[in-house]
Amino acid sequence: MSTRAVIQSIGHAVPSRVVTNDDLAKIVETNDEWITQRTGIRERRLCAEDEGTGTLAVKASREALERAGVRGEDVDLIVCGTVSGDYIWPATACVVQDAIGAKNAGAYDVSAACAGFIYAMDAAAAAIESGRAKTALVIGVDCLSKQVDWTDRTTCILFGDAGGAVVLKAEENTDRGLIQTVLLADGSGGKHIMIEVGGSKYPYGREWSEGKSSCITMAGAEVYRFAVTAMGDACCRVLEKAGISADDIDLFVPHQANMRIIDAAAKRLELPPDKVFVNVQKYGNTSGGSIPLGLYEAEQEGRLKPGMLVLTVGFGAGLVWGANLIRW
Repeated sequence: MSTRAVIQSIGHAVPSRVVTNDDLAKIVETNDEWITQRTGIRERRLCAEDEGTGTLAVKASREALERAGVRGEDVDLIVCGTVSGDYIWPATACVVQDAIGAKNAGAYDVSAACAGFIYAMDAAAAAIESGRAKTALVIGVDCLSKQVDWTDRTTCILFGDAGGAVVLKAEENTDRGLIQTVLLADGSGGKHIMIEVGGSKYPYGREWSEGKSSCITMAGAEVYRFAVTAMGDACCRVLEKAGISADDIDLFVPHQANMRIIDAAAKRLELPPDKVFVNVQKYGNTSGGSIPLGLYEAEQEGRLKPGMLVLTVGFGAGLVWGANLIRW
């Protein structure tokens, strides 16, 4: 009998603080029209000083568990996709494990930036399909506002904070669950979006780290060119592996980085607008939180229902990209 990892529920977390394009125009040389035309972003949510990635991860996880009727002690595995944990270590997944009382669960983070949820889903599903876990909690979350240089208008306009989490359970003889995944990477492009200071090569406070950036740096044109190709490429590959066509997709939930990139991916797949979920205008690029937040809102709006075939795709620093094909 075949076993699949089936999504039982989904939770989300967004900070209460809303920062509009007009608010940003007060601190950097920009305006609402300039940002909206180039990105589609109108506002974003930012964590308060006493909030962080762990705050969002725990909140989203608790909602997902409550909606699934699952207790923390029933969780076997926690996988968290993030690149902005509260600490360099321990892992954010361990922060969640403690907060929800998952005393029987293993917990670790996946560092795949904006594709973090894609990668984390694959890892958790593999554990379930192999029989090593029966119930898993998968989280995608980031708080990049704490990593942004707020004097750099090329990056500060893009990012927001958010998180989402799903409960996966093993089910036999079902057509629901994670059907297929594609994971890809090109480390030669790592220099295009990164944070230099904070790791072991350039630690904080060391003299050899002087002149290196402790905030996000991004070669916008290079990342944009990569993303336009990568999004469509991953989608086509996962559909081919699953042996289905884009016509079979009920809903497309891409990483919400830039409206023009989303449009390009949808055009390549020849998907009509009513099959494409977009919320980039409200939240900006929330990195690992982007896809699960999109799935959550799509479900809440009635656009994502049990039995529907949903395609998710993400790309980010690494460079990494990938896609999940899920029967909801």
